[in-house]
Amino acid sequence: MHSIMPVFGTRPEAIKMAPVINALEDSPLFRCIVTVTGQHRAMLDQVNELFGIVPDHDLNILQQGQSLSGILTRTVDGLEALFAHTRPDVVLVQGDTTTSTAAAVAAFYHGIPVVHVEAGLRSGNPLSPFPEEANRKITGQIASLHLAPTRASKANLLAEGVNAADIVVTGNTVIDALLAIVGKELPFSDPELERVAATGRKVLLVTTHRRENQGDAMRGVGRALARIADAEPDLVIVLPAHKNPVVREAVLPALAGRPNVLVTEPLAYGEFTRLLSLAHLVLTDSGGVQEEAPSLGKPVLVMRDNTERPEAVDAGTVTLIGTDEDRIVTEVDRLLNDREHYDSMATAVNPYGDGSAAARTVAAISELLGVGSRLGEFTS
Repeated sequence: MHSIMPVFGTRPEAIKMAPVINALEDSPLFRCIVTVTGQHRAMLDQVNELFGIVPDHDLNILQQGQSLSGILTRTVDGLEALFAHTRPDVVLVQGDTTTSTAAAVAAFYHGIPVVHVEAGLRSGNPLSPFPEEANRKITGQIASLHLAPTRASKANLLAEGVNAADIVVTGNTVIDALLAIVGKELPFSDPELERVAATGRKVLLVTTHRRENQGDAMRGVGRALARIADAEPDLVIVLPAHKNPVVREAVLPALAGRPNVLVTEPLAYGEFTRLLSLAHLVLTDSGGVQEEAPSLGKPVLVMRDNTERPEAVDAGTVTLIGTDEDRIVTEVDRLLNDREHYDSMATAVNPYGDGSAAARTVAAISELLGVGSRLGEFTS
């Protein structure tokens, strides 16, 4: 039996790895050795618990005020020690975090093949998003098998010289995770959110945390949200605030005292999917939300100037609006008050997945190891 070691350390990785881990554990072909780094802690543990995942190894690297280089070095050192007595046949990494790149490098140094889930995303700017764009390109140089979520991601890899035989278009595993959880309608731990849900009022869901948006841009986001709240008193703006004090200090002061703005702590994944299903529209600088919201028919305004996920922009479910205060106000107002425009975004086709990405992933790994064959590729 072949051993597969998924390595992940953050909440987004955990969400996207969970369906794959569940599928690996259900397969008679593989032994799954779940390894977490603990780059995130509470949020990571919440997702693992939600999906019934019990790690076999925990490097527990989290430190107060940790730096990117510290995350990288502690992950490589921890895996070095682990590989000394546990040598998997494949190391599986996801996306573009420092954990994923560090795990890929550590595996490469030990001659262990790397399989990259969500491979081929590119913004074209190594500083935006930072450090994710550089991370995923580094991992792409190391991987033996590239599991691209879309044909556009595959095209990026081909343009960089990756052998077509080493790429499989699987769809994005985040859609598998979302579809598995959203129907459960898990209760909110914050009673204010339950009250919002009971009212049936329109909800603008906001998430913001990008490093490149911190500072003046985020202060402008805060001012824009205050203007929207004042102009739309029947709208409820819900902002699960990122733990980073830099983010909170930039965004929250402008929102103080407004009765239709609800600032919460970061939500567990199950609660967030329920909130996403309740939202009328989404304003975000997150990557994952750009993929999840279209599955639920929610228009997304992205506070970035570029995106490594252009498929939803092309499909019409996502609009890039940057961080200009006036434009944020204008674009939100248009979605709230122009029904035709809203419907055109809400009913567009989601290009990211069909809920079978995990099955395609496991089949591709089985072919890599000579014990199975691939399934048909995902087409949107």
